[in-house]
Amino acid sequence: MIEVSNLFFSRADGGEKHTIFNGLTLDVPQSQHLALLGDSGCGKTTLLHILAGLLKPDSGSVKVNGLELSQLNEQQLALYRRKIGLIFQHYQLLDCLTVKQNILFQHNLNFTDQVPAQFDELVQKLGLYNKLSALPHQLSGGEQQRVGIARAILNKPSIILADEPTGNLDQQRSHQVVKLLMELCQARQISLVMVTHSHQLTDYFDNVKVLRDGQFE
Repeated sequence: MIEVSNLFFSRADGGEKHTIFNGLTLDVPQSQHLALLGDSGCGKTTLLHILAGLLKPDSGSVKVNGLELSQLNEQQLALYRRKIGLIFQHYQLLDCLTVKQNILFQHNLNFTDQVPAQFDELVQKLGLYNKLSALPHQLSGGEQQRVGIARAILNKPSIILADEPTGNLDQQRSHQVVKLLMELCQARQISLVMVTHSHQLTDYFDNVKVLRDGQFE
C-alpha cells in the first residue's frame, strides 16, 4: 500500500521557487486502482516520480508497503524500483532487444534468465505472442505499450505506477490498453496509480483524484 503524509515539494525555476505540493496526503490501499487527473504542470508526474523514489520531497513521509523511502540510499532505492512496476508514456523499450527480451529484461535483473511459467499466458493475453521476435520499431504504439505492461506485470509487483500510458494512443487503443491493464492488475491483486489526462478512462478506476494547487480536490 501507499501512504503519503504531509508532503511538501518545490521546484526552482529561473531563480524563483514554485511550490508543487503543500502538505499533500494520499492513501492507496493494497489492490486499489487510483487515477490521477489535473491540469498540465500540476504535479501528477512529479508525484509518481516521488513514489518511485526518483525524486526526494522537501519534507513529509512517503511509505510504500511500509518502507519509508526517505530512509533509503541510492542503491536501496534502485533495488526498490526493481520491485515495483513502472509504465511510461514513451514506452522506454530498448531498441536493440526483441519484444521477448524487452519483456524479460526487468525480470532477469531481479530473478534468473529462466523464462517464468506465466510468460506465455501473459503475452497471449496481451496479444503479443506472434510479436516476440520483433524489434520495437516494428510495432505500433499500442503494441509497444503492451510490451511495457507485460514487462511491468512480469516483475510480480505489488504496485504499478503508470505515467500517462495512453498519451500517445488514439481513443480506441487507449481504452483497449487501460482495460487490459486493469484486468491484469485485478487478477493479480496489484495496486495501480495511473496519471491520465482523459476523464473517459477514469471510468475503469476504483478511485479518482484531481490535483490542483498542491492538494487533492
